[in-house]
Amino acid sequence: MVSSYGCDFMNSEHVAGNDKGKIMLYALSTCIWCKKTRELLQSSAVAFDYIYVDLLKGEDRVQAIDEIKKYNPGTSFPTLVIDGKAIVGFREKEIKEALG
Repeated sequence: MVSSYGCDFMNSEHVAGNDKGKIMLYALSTCIWCKKTRELLQSSAVAFDYIYVDLLKGEDRVQAIDEIKKYNPGTSFPTLVIDGKAIVGFREKEIKEALG
């Protein structure tokens, strides 16, 4: 699947919902804060893409990490990018404000 950011990640998933701009969640499959961020997005009924970086292999993983570093040089998770603005960590209030 081609993400909104022009990178081709074979393992990214799309969640349908209301269009609130380009939303990409970079997460780890074992991270509770990543899960909470994804659940918040789903309960907000917004369309978004997400990818579990820890499940990627080879070039896909390198591409994802390079993309995350553009927004979050520390490459910590979750990294949520909404219309080019990164929110690092589970920051419920900040995420809700960004979603309008």
